[in-house]
Amino acid sequence: MKNLFKRFHVGWKLVFLLILTLASFSYAMFQGGFVSWFLFYSFFPFAIYSLMLVIYPIRSFKITRTVNQEQFTVGQKLVATVTIKRKFPFPLCYLLVEDVLSERLHASEKIEEPKKLFFPWFKKTLSFSYVLNQMPRGEHHFTSIRLKTGDLFGLIEKETFFEVENYFLVYPLVVDLVYHPRRKQFEQGSSSSLAKYWQDSTMAVGVREYQPGDKFAWIDWKATARSDSIMTKEFEQMQSHDVVILLDRVKSPMFEAMVTYTASLIQAIIKSGARVGLVSIGSSKQIFSLQSDEQHVRSLYYHLAKVDCDSQEPISSIISKDLVGADLKHITSMIVTSHLSVDLVRKLESLLRQQQTFMLFVIKNNHDRITKEETVLIERLKKLDIVIKVLSIQKSDKEFKEVSGS
Repeated sequence: MKNLFKRFHVGWKLVFLLILTLASFSYAMFQGGFVSWFLFYSFFPFAIYSLMLVIYPIRSFKITRTVNQEQFTVGQKLVATVTIKRKFPFPLCYLLVEDVLSERLHASEKIEEPKKLFFPWFKKTLSFSYVLNQMPRGEHHFTSIRLKTGDLFGLIEKETFFEVENYFLVYPLVVDLVYHPRRKQFEQGSSSSLAKYWQDSTMAVGVREYQPGDKFAWIDWKATARSDSIMTKEFEQMQSHDVVILLDRVKSPMFEAMVTYTASLIQAIIKSGARVGLVSIGSSKQIFSLQSDEQHVRSLYYHLAKVDCDSQEPISSIISKDLVGADLKHITSMIVTSHLSVDLVRKLESLLRQQQTFMLFVIKNNHDRITKEETVLIERLKKLDIVIKVLSIQKSDKEFKEVSGS
């Protein structure tokens, strides 16, 4: 229907142009004299140009878009360059070029607009660049570029869309945290090496099969010689420092800050030498087992780049001891949420009877304070020896700070 209306609109303008041309010619023929013929000969070149513009194939243009990179982190700038090339140098009075952005990218801060007005005339190659800043986290793609041109009087206008696709990914921002396994807490700042801690204070309590991410020094050569596979020493500290992160995907205005903190936790845990798993359940169910190799970390970040707050059930109903297929008695479970509820506290109390270890991180808006109801729940969790921190992200210095009470 839209295409039919557009064709009718162009056809009507073309008929109107022909009527004006015939009218000026008829006026010159019947009126005669210098003035009438001057008007006709003055209008005739513009009419011929408009008719030629109708048949000029702007769809034959070759349009390309280049992006400065395919992967970004929140806060980085995207620089896109659009290039238009044509073979036949037909004189164009103007050419409007617009890169059509998705609704999510329209919300980005535009340092330079994704559209440009050219007066090309006989130029064969045109190009312009624009910059997007503060792009939202997620997977984005460009689909089309719009071209629009016309004659001097606006009687004939031509508009077309070119399908030019580009895909890129925006990863969440990662804030520097330091994980101290002994104290089971996180601190802001640059990370310190824990290699000496592992060498001096660990004691082997058994052996197990080699897993990606294990250090070369952990290999038990005697056990390896007795078996058909590589065996590594298993340490008491290693058994207690593995971490499973549970991300609450219930719809929340603080979800982006929660994703940022989850990504920061993963980076800090991996730097400490421990393994990390992730439980992320919403419209899609994603469970990542305990690993620490580079490929595993890339998979976690890729998931966090695309994840959305689309869960229909609260985090209290998702927590279960068999989510990662491991014995959670020797694993610290970290819950990242934006809502501290009575149901969640009751669930944690029941799981503590099974000797599980929990840490709870509640992310709030930097203008919010801890309510009286939340204060009661926090004290209740602290009596159970559960580490709980209520944090807010400070966008000015890109760090998380603890929230004070109301």
